Amino acid sequence: MPSRLSDAFNSHKHLDFNSVKQLPESHAWSSTVDEEHFSGDPSSIESVPVINLSDPNALKLVGHACKTWGVFQVTNHGIKNSLLDDIQSVGRNLFSLPMQQKLKAARPPDGVSGYGMARISSFFPKLMWSEGFTVSGSPLEHARKLWPQDYNKFCDVIEEYENEMKQLAGRLMWLMLGSLDINKEDVNWAGLKGEFKDSKAALQFNSYPACPDPDRAMGLAAHTDSTLLTILHQNKTSGLQVFQEGIGWVMVHPLPGTLTVNVGDLLHILSNGLYRSVLHRAVVNRTQHRLSFAFLYGPPDTVQISPLSKLVDQIHPPLYRPVTWNQYLGTKAKHFNKALSTIRVCSPLNGFDTNDDERVKGG
Repeated sequence: MPSRLSDAFNSHKHLDFNSVKQLPESHAWSSTVDEEHFSGDPSSIESVPVINLSDPNALKLVGHACKTWGVFQVTNHGIKNSLLDDIQSVGRNLFSLPMQQKLKAARPPDGVSGYGMARISSFFPKLMWSEGFTVSGSPLEHARKLWPQDYNKFCDVIEEYENEMKQLAGRLMWLMLGSLDINKEDVNWAGLKGEFKDSKAALQFNSYPACPDPDRAMGLAAHTDSTLLTILHQNKTSGLQVFQEGIGWVMVHPLPGTLTVNVGDLLHILSNGLYRSVLHRAVVNRTQHRLSFAFLYGPPDTVQISPLSKLVDQIHPPLYRPVTWNQYLGTKAKHFNKALSTIRVCSPLNGFDTNDDERVKGG
């Protein structure tokens, strides 16, 4: 853990939020060092695009949303409401467990799966008002530790949710890529049928408890996702905000029956900067407990992601060098929101992209 973090970080990293009546100093985002990442509520009345996936113009609408926002909400996505209710139910059960029980499934320092605080916490001098649980691969080992006698429900719901989300992610990928005039022959790792059968994914449970001083707390600090795309399911409580150039922070209100989709860093690379990964964060509130479930979708382990050849020519050279998902995760773990800048290979031309570091400063 970086030495710049204070002793308070270690003593409060597994805070029992339900027992806290006042915001601890370890979680108070009020110093000048935090101002770049923390500000008040957005005043914009703008809203992210909402797209009906059954709309005949869905391909065009998705492309426009990716280019202008990097995020959109979808309806008629094919995920049953009952499954969305089930994943919320197992999430509530998980986070309502006593702290000592949750820590039995704690994520190891060098691991991916398990219970713990936000992985980006080490980049900030203050802690975030949230807790998480990551599922990568089978959840069985951790589920047995959490519910020794009754873990099947948890595992069954996660398995169904991941299967359904993987199919939806493949469908969304072809809408995103198709809007760039990319077809199956242009993406050899998509498989013969273009099903992205060997793609990888992780499921991130997020809990944002009610906070005694939400104006000085941060649920999840500003960041981009190290994915091709992320599909987010929120409960009825608002908290997700995205940064839009020229507007500022915009709240993504959870509409009934919608899922939120955002462009990740790897799709940013694949599109040669045409579709930009969106800077986003989560804020908290005084009375409502918010849950969210992020399906983090990426390519197979061995695939090197680089700008698609159809999007590259003499006028538009490749902006990024090839990188696998695991390699990029390592870069992100070291450089955080400046990771894209570290793998740039040339200056942007003709508006294909803008300076990645400047975009982060805007957040």
